[in-house]
Amino acid sequence: MPSYTVTVATGSQWFAGTDDYIYLSLLGSAGCSEKHLLDKPFYNDFERGAVDSYDVTVDEELGEIQLVKIEKRKYWLHDDWYLKYITLKTPQGDYIEFPCYRWITGDGEVVLRDGRAKLARDDQIHILKQHRRKELETRQKQYRWMEWSPGFPLSIDAKCHKDLPRDIQFDSEKGVDFVLNYSKAMENLFINRFMHMFQSSWNDFADFEKIFVKISNTISERVMNHWQEDLMFGYQFLNGCNPVLIRRCTELPEKFPVTTEMVECSLERQLSLEQEVQQGNIFIVDFELLDGIDANKTDPCTLQFLAAPICLLYKNLANKIVPIAIQLSQIPGDENPIFLPSDAKYDWLLAKIWVRSSDFHVHQTITHLLRTHLVSEVFGIAMYRQLPAVHPIFKLLVAHVRYTIAINTKAREQLICECGLFDKANATGGGGHVQMVQRAMKDLTYASLCFPEAIKARGMESKEDIPYYFYRDDGLLVWEAIRMFTAEVVGIYYESDQVVEEDPELQDFVNDVYVYGMRGRKSSGFPKSVKSREQLSEYLTVVIFTASAQHAAVNFGQYDWCSWIPNAPPTMRAPPPTAKGVVTIEQIVDTLPDRGRSCWHLGAVWALSQFQENELFLGMYPEEHFIEKPVKAAMARFRKNLEAIVSVIAERNKKKQLPYYYLSPDRIPNSVAI
Repeated sequence: MPSYTVTVATGSQWFAGTDDYIYLSLLGSAGCSEKHLLDKPFYNDFERGAVDSYDVTVDEELGEIQLVKIEKRKYWLHDDWYLKYITLKTPQGDYIEFPCYRWITGDGEVVLRDGRAKLARDDQIHILKQHRRKELETRQKQYRWMEWSPGFPLSIDAKCHKDLPRDIQFDSEKGVDFVLNYSKAMENLFINRFMHMFQSSWNDFADFEKIFVKISNTISERVMNHWQEDLMFGYQFLNGCNPVLIRRCTELPEKFPVTTEMVECSLERQLSLEQEVQQGNIFIVDFELLDGIDANKTDPCTLQFLAAPICLLYKNLANKIVPIAIQLSQIPGDENPIFLPSDAKYDWLLAKIWVRSSDFHVHQTITHLLRTHLVSEVFGIAMYRQLPAVHPIFKLLVAHVRYTIAINTKAREQLICECGLFDKANATGGGGHVQMVQRAMKDLTYASLCFPEAIKARGMESKEDIPYYFYRDDGLLVWEAIRMFTAEVVGIYYESDQVVEEDPELQDFVNDVYVYGMRGRKSSGFPKSVKSREQLSEYLTVVIFTASAQHAAVNFGQYDWCSWIPNAPPTMRAPPPTAKGVVTIEQIVDTLPDRGRSCWHLGAVWALSQFQENELFLGMYPEEHFIEKPVKAAMARFRKNLEAIVSVIAERNKKKQLPYYYLSPDRIPNSVAI
């Protein structure tokens, strides 16, 4: 009688093993086997990390094996099981791989296809078409869209982490408990004695060092020592943790009436301000988004304030970017002076602190939360709803949405919800952050997620003109490496543009993103469908780059740049100054966050800057969803290209006092998971 050797691999994460009964059935082109209990006498089967083999004898030839069915039945108590893959050795000596990488819960079952990626058109056999359809029907019941807040991109329909499908939950929920992690961070930073000291001001700038010195690094120490300098202020718009706002100024806005006379002592080329603008030496950052946003009122004992400043910057003869004028609100007038480097020291310093605080708010809520976390969740939900596991695009993207839906669900549960941790220390807490996202949705466009286009749209593409923009330089290298990789994968499975256009599952995926993620806004520029291999490759590059590189660039530098509180105040406790010549050092310290809020802020930026345990970095695909040699070769070339980028960045950083490493591929996690 024909005999098959079945090899079963159990996951190595915590609680992956099971003591439940495991049954296997084989479905072939010539018949189906009976249900076989996989069990060895006097042996503990399916332990965590184990690879177990079993001989399965069948009554008759089954023909080509099309599906493998695994059923789990309770032994004593329900015991979830993480199945990595099954390998089948046929009576003819052939090996067939069946990737799974899923949890089987309760009295559950899973039906697996072999690992070859297939488009819908490749499936001509009824049983395979049916399997494909059933999988999506099941997933669409599990992965439902929900509006968390009006105007937001839609998110997963789950109130808390434990409501999520088991396959997308964290292995250990404790590891991503924000309350626990922030408290642990404050303990590690030896600042927990200050954490309840709300309304208690620091004495002076040096006093902030009491919560700073225990865990510092090259960049954070340099920020502490140089944060008051104009060069450090300007540098952060290029290579800090929010390097996406600065744009070349092509015309001075009417609402910001800066004149040559005001700034001539800052201009180094003996040109008027208008001439400097024409020559491309003037840059602008406008925080208009913050205008009219409600400040945090959750603590009646502490008034908190926001501003919507405009900052003009200048490229000096050394090609460095420095600030030359700051207006702290949008409407010019006598009570809204334009602050200048030539003003009194503390006038200018407080104006810069207001800009840094505004930059922090836009960074946290828009650059980080909306444009990486929420966007990546949209891609993830659409993928699970519309692409079966056998689809090549599912196999390509699944590593890049790992834990994203889970971390966002946890954030909605603990962080950005009403009375969440965000309210504790941030001036945009208590609802302001929600208003910001609602406003920023109009600027969330497909083009703005295409990295080269986004750089060009801000007039920042010239390396000759702006030589120290490492975010741009490294980002373009990583974008191109991802684009080449996705183009290769697309070329393997789609032999023509017509095949792309006629792939119904792919088109449903793209349409889901447009309809539910972008709320069907035409102005978003998101495609409703993709019509060519080139367009598909770009779309996949956007998905992967946003989840990996863009998130890394704006997330993992938060401790570096925001741990020195005066450089990134999460709240301000006095309104912006309305006149010059009245600011004192005491006034600045009383405006900055109190001891309690400073500590919560520091705990947050430290916790957010840590990599996940067992982090998977760009190019790492330990789950072998693809089994075909051409794709594996493409992955190897991708890794080689990424390694070359790591070397280029490391070589440049050797010569830098302030290294820029956030876009080095060996520091870019595959997905948004923190």
